[in-house]
Amino acid sequence: MMRFGLLGAGRIGRIHGLNVAARSDAQLVALSDASAEAAASLAQASGAKVASTEAILADSAIDAVVICTPTDTHADLIEAAVSAGKAVFCEKPVDLDASRIRRCLEVVAKSGKPLMIGFNRRFDPNFAALEGRLRAGEAGAIELVSVISRDPGPPPVEYVKRSGGLFRDMMIHDFDMARFLLAEEPVEVFALGSALVDPAIGQAGDVDTAAVLMRTAGGRIAQISNSRRATYGYDQRIEVHGSKGMLRAGNIHETTVEIATGAGFRADPVQNFFLERYAAAYRAELDAFVSACRDKRAPSPSGLDGLKAQILADAATESRRTGKPVAVSLESL
Repeated sequence: MMRFGLLGAGRIGRIHGLNVAARSDAQLVALSDASAEAAASLAQASGAKVASTEAILADSAIDAVVICTPTDTHADLIEAAVSAGKAVFCEKPVDLDASRIRRCLEVVAKSGKPLMIGFNRRFDPNFAALEGRLRAGEAGAIELVSVISRDPGPPPVEYVKRSGGLFRDMMIHDFDMARFLLAEEPVEVFALGSALVDPAIGQAGDVDTAAVLMRTAGGRIAQISNSRRATYGYDQRIEVHGSKGMLRAGNIHETTVEIATGAGFRADPVQNFFLERYAAAYRAELDAFVSACRDKRAPSPSGLDGLKAQILADAATESRRTGKPVAVSLESL
């Protein structure tokens, strides 16, 4: 039985906490949150006790912690947790500063404790199946990877101001997915961005509509498009074109029912929120973390994957600012 502590009982913390509590091979022992109300609610739902972060980290009976606190606390908590002998699962990103991530990963390496970063989309059943068939060679040699991610609506401007920007906050998932599919590191990043959805986002110095092109050393190309507005729901699609054909994973609809009339075919809307769209992925990534810890394997995505995605996000931010491609070197990390 693997015993967990949870740091952060907000929206995503509640998902992870309940997923731990639902397992037969794990127990959510304790949780903490700055909001007493959020902590009490999740404790009641999960059977865990409410404790301070310090008490959770000091409890030798707790094997692992799940970190779902605000981004600017992640690196410090990872270091404290591994130094206390815990395995760590941390929501992305490790930090908004790549140099801070590097320092954090040095502490993790010295501790010898496992660290997994929550790039949950790798574990989406459809995306994972596509990647497996890609590795099996069904599409042949990879030539072009396309990732589309569009939110139903923009976040509050106050969130945007502290998010690190669209490339670091939203597109970072897509940078990781592009790397996951390409199986070859990008060496060049070119980005465009505009504020077309909410003028206040532009006034805050960010963009809400963006596209990125990346090229690998072998000439493979990845293209990513993001928007903070999709009037038809949460738009999540990937496509890989290769020498033998194309693999594609589409959106998940509320139901599979279609109606056909003289006016054409009509389907139900796509799922509208990331928590329901990726519910299976959140469970699967926890499976992977528990399995890696039990089998004493390095979990994936790793802290290094988190660093590489952050470097790509930084490069895109710089490219959008300058209007020029930015060279990156990820192979040497």
